[in-house]
Amino acid sequence: MQVTEISADGLKREFTVTVPAGDLEQEITRRLDELGRQVRLPGFRPGKVPMQILRKRFGPSVRGEVLQSTLQASSAEAISERNLRPALPPKVDIVSAGEGADLEYKMAVELLPEIPEPSFADLAVERLVVEVPDQDVDRAIERIAEQQRKSEVVERPAELGDIVVVDVEGKIGEKEIAGAGGKDRQIVLGAGSSIPGFEDQLVGAAAGEHRTVQVTFPEDYAAADLAGKDGLFTVDVKEVRERLPIALDDELGRAVGLESLAELRQEIRQQMQRDYDAASRLRLKRALLDKLAEGCDFAVPPGMVDMEFDNIWRQYQAQKASTPQDATIDAPSAAAEESGADPSPAAEPDGSGESEEASKAEFRKIAERRVRLGLLLAEVGRRNNITVTPDEVNQAITREARRHPGYERQVLDFYRQNPGAIDTLRAPIFEDKVIDFIVELAKIGERKITPEELLAMPEPAGEDAAPG
Repeated sequence: MQVTEISADGLKREFTVTVPAGDLEQEITRRLDELGRQVRLPGFRPGKVPMQILRKRFGPSVRGEVLQSTLQASSAEAISERNLRPALPPKVDIVSAGEGADLEYKMAVELLPEIPEPSFADLAVERLVVEVPDQDVDRAIERIAEQQRKSEVVERPAELGDIVVVDVEGKIGEKEIAGAGGKDRQIVLGAGSSIPGFEDQLVGAAAGEHRTVQVTFPEDYAAADLAGKDGLFTVDVKEVRERLPIALDDELGRAVGLESLAELRQEIRQQMQRDYDAASRLRLKRALLDKLAEGCDFAVPPGMVDMEFDNIWRQYQAQKASTPQDATIDAPSAAAEESGADPSPAAEPDGSGESEEASKAEFRKIAERRVRLGLLLAEVGRRNNITVTPDEVNQAITREARRHPGYERQVLDFYRQNPGAIDTLRAPIFEDKVIDFIVELAKIGERKITPEELLAMPEPAGEDAAPG
């Protein structure tokens, strides 16, 4: 095999590769001989089929297989011999491959760049620390208690705060309102209905009473086909129930599967703390990635940027297609949600070539940032032997299965049957482990803030792509 480099431009390399016809013929003959020991043809004993018969019958298909395998093997060998680190599979263009002639092809490959590892000790980022206030836990317990609040049937007209159990049917003219009807519907009087005046007309109703409720849907009602229209509801009251006082005791804890009120309080506090810690970590990660992006400026493979750009652009176009015509999408912001880049002001594309080109240019910057950060994190992981263990992958699959109650078995089977899909779970685990490694080396300052301050902060624009 002869390999000649014909072009070197940045991270791009081009080669011509020539495989002698004799090598191809030797491999074709070996493959036909192997095939002859396996096939059975009428008139010939097993293993005794003449080579000329094998060539006539199987020669073209075997030659195709040999050419394909030779392309793969020779291109891999050429890359390995030169210690190249390709960013993407090489692109191969066959120049000649006629029968009896040498196999000649051109191979274009984009290389991974040399990535200088930043001095992480010089990175200064801030970790937000939030402690769960007692009053937040109290309010959460009160909400649970309200949900678990008991009631009892009373023999009197309904008052505000009571529950009325009704059979109801709603119409506009002669047309039934979809979703408005039902049997044994429970309505808490005074809880606030989206239809003004509906609950007020049930105050004073008693069990066994039939009422007609007339309403006018608000002009800004969520269901546009009902907005501003008059509706008529027929209501048969079956029960009036008085809600008992809220009980904050151990029985409330047991009602939600715990041992006591104290255990419920502890569980709520821990869950809130996990949520705040996750939100804080997301902002720490965003700040860290921004610092890394500011400090690294190495060339990235154009092909990888093109692939990332295409992915972002497809997502943007899909989002745009599913958005109502009277709504707008800020193009860079939409891309930032997918890319992790900070959004910058830009007009929504109006269909003109100039506006669309401006949006594409912005998206390409975002794609380049994602690729550069992904390569940097991948290199940090490689140099420091950071890997994702099988146990971590299995735990991620289990978590994913639990997110789909009733379909756990199907989720597990999906990942077993599609090993490539596991990469979508492995990538964020790897990214988090690399981020944790960097955080250990960086200068991390802490600042205590309240939950209200945390929630008032703008949401991070999005996650940067993790290396696959």
